[in-house]
Amino acid sequence: MGQRISLTESYWPADESEPILDITLGQLLREVVAEVPDRDALVEGVPEESRRRRWTYSQLLSEAEDVAAALLGRFKPGERIAIMAPNIPEWEILQLGMALSGLIMVTVNPAFKQRELSYILGQSRASALFHVEDYRGTDLTTIIEKIRPELPELREIISISAWNDFVGSGDRTIKLPEVKPEDPVQIQYTSGTTGFPKGAMLNHRGVVNTARFTAERAGLERGGTWVNAMPMYHIGGSVVAAIGTMAHQGKHVLVPGFEPGSFLELFESERGTFSLVVPTMLLAMLNHEDLPKRNLSSLRTIMSGASAVSPALVRRTKAELGCEFSILFGQTELHGVIATTHPSDSPEDQSETVGQPLPQAEVKIVDIDTGEVVPVGEQGEICARGYQTMIGYFGMPEATEEVLEADGWLHTGDLGTMDERGYLRITGRLKDMIIRGGVNIYPREIEDLLAEHPKVASAIVVGVPDETWGEQIAGVIQAAKPDEPPTPEELHEYCRVHLAAHKTPKL
Repeated sequence: MGQRISLTESYWPADESEPILDITLGQLLREVVAEVPDRDALVEGVPEESRRRRWTYSQLLSEAEDVAAALLGRFKPGERIAIMAPNIPEWEILQLGMALSGLIMVTVNPAFKQRELSYILGQSRASALFHVEDYRGTDLTTIIEKIRPELPELREIISISAWNDFVGSGDRTIKLPEVKPEDPVQIQYTSGTTGFPKGAMLNHRGVVNTARFTAERAGLERGGTWVNAMPMYHIGGSVVAAIGTMAHQGKHVLVPGFEPGSFLELFESERGTFSLVVPTMLLAMLNHEDLPKRNLSSLRTIMSGASAVSPALVRRTKAELGCEFSILFGQTELHGVIATTHPSDSPEDQSETVGQPLPQAEVKIVDIDTGEVVPVGEQGEICARGYQTMIGYFGMPEATEEVLEADGWLHTGDLGTMDERGYLRITGRLKDMIIRGGVNIYPREIEDLLAEHPKVASAIVVGVPDETWGEQIAGVIQAAKPDEPPTPEELHEYCRVHLAAHKTPKL
């Protein structure tokens, strides 16, 4: 169960009972090698077991050092190096090699098109790009060749197909630089839903400890096996899963792409104990025809997040997979995660809250107009402070100042509440707020109500310009039965019964 506490204000002081490890990612790897050099560290989770490449921790360190030497023969510490690839072992090895050499990894979604890739490589001022040659039928090599003239700082382009040649090109006698825990290790770009994407700079101390605390809270045991299909270009893959596994001296089974049948087979053949999956992935596992055939006795915990998980899904997961459950909450700017539920929490807490803050995270809910801490149970913006806040947005000081205060508080842009136990609930996004006649209206409440209507499959509520009110409320509806959609009139009447007039959609 969660820490016993009784709050009156929506403020959680940092729990300092567990110390922060003041180390780099490279130092973490060396410490694990010193203790369990021959333990499996990384497995390529392809369907055919005979084709799975494997690395022990000592082998992983050795290849990461080869990569570091090759990198330092070409680049200086502090330069940005991008990678555009799906989940392949070379991704993790490059991340570790860059950490040892003081270089900064820029993660790129391999599904990005020409314009998106050009923006990220240019904004990050990347010196090099590692890439696969094609991804899901798209010729990435051709795209890269087209944009290269626009990127004068991009000195090298290295195909993963030439990986062995690259790894063998370094001078192993080269001295590795001194890297500090506060140094940047990775730049992850936000989705850019409001303007251009912003690159959140993450540091060594942040990725090591956030991943460690997240896995520990959810119950990853020492030497456990994390079967991971979360994309490595996403913080859930490269930080939470990859580094969380290493911090617990475990085996990281890196799955190339999520396919529920193969995913279930990996838990059986690799004796998987742990995983992080989004709800759609979880449902695909539970509904797959192979589930009854698989021996999942090793599975201990499933983590989930990113969208709502119902109490029924929590109960079903625990019953059918025979495991514990945990929900997480966070964002890239906070090195991934600031709060999770405890596996021992009730299904209601697992689905209706995102748990208590992790160790060393200071969290508060503030009034969006005054910035003052609100009483427990009252909605406001979630803010966090501590080791886990980002360094800032790369090359964007003004955007950094908008979210990161001088005293260290980071504004998440997420709306939520905190109860007297410190459990957080997410109620919406600040940027989604509609201001109608000077009154703040939050879409989440209206969306949840509309989704309960029997003729509605899903709903999104948005603000549209209005000459009189500034903004008017509109509901975008997906009908449960497309040939029998609800009428605007019946939806308006339905909402009017349950909502104040100013919250009821007019369109």
